[in-house]
Amino acid sequence: MRIVGLTGGISSGKSTVSNLFKANDVPVVDADIIARDVLKKGTGGWKKVVAAFGEDILLPNGEVDRSKLGQIVFSDSSKRQLLNGLLAPYISSGIFMEVLKLWIKGCKRLMARDRTSEEDARNRINAQMPLDIKRNNADIVINNTGTLDDLNEQVRKVLFEIKRPLNWTEFWLSRQGALSALVSVVVGVLIFRNVS
Repeated sequence: MRIVGLTGGISSGKSTVSNLFKANDVPVVDADIIARDVLKKGTGGWKKVVAAFGEDILLPNGEVDRSKLGQIVFSDSSKRQLLNGLLAPYISSGIFMEVLKLWIKGCKRLMARDRTSEEDARNRINAQMPLDIKRNNADIVINNTGTLDDLNEQVRKVLFEIKRPLNWTEFWLSRQGALSALVSVVVGVLIFRNVS
């Protein structure tokens, strides 16, 4: 699985590109949605933000008034940094959990389709990755200054690139590779303990 970060300034077309990805069956984890979720009433993020910015940022129902909070943080860079520092751990763990869910869903789908074990599914995924393509560093830029047709063409090219299988180097540098290595070590330790 490739993990692609989509970023850009305000009104740069991120949602349009995200929707084009979804229309082409590319799973999307939206950090903006996760950021809204970690700020919901009663969550850890909500508690930290209310403690830092006071109850004046709350609506009558106790939810954060995002507009009021936005006015505060977008007019003062130190307060914006404070907010980012408070919410970043919650957003990062939310993104990680969503990516993990997608990875597990993909493995389960493969196991159900082929009626195989988790180990066999992992082996099949690993075997599909080509060994001949190696890239040390790749940046893909989508320029949204043209027409919608121009944007669609660029997204089509990016989809071609991100849907190709990972090579071995990319795999082992990915979270999936790290998770595979961790699981292998844990299984090895458990087997060794049972043999000893």
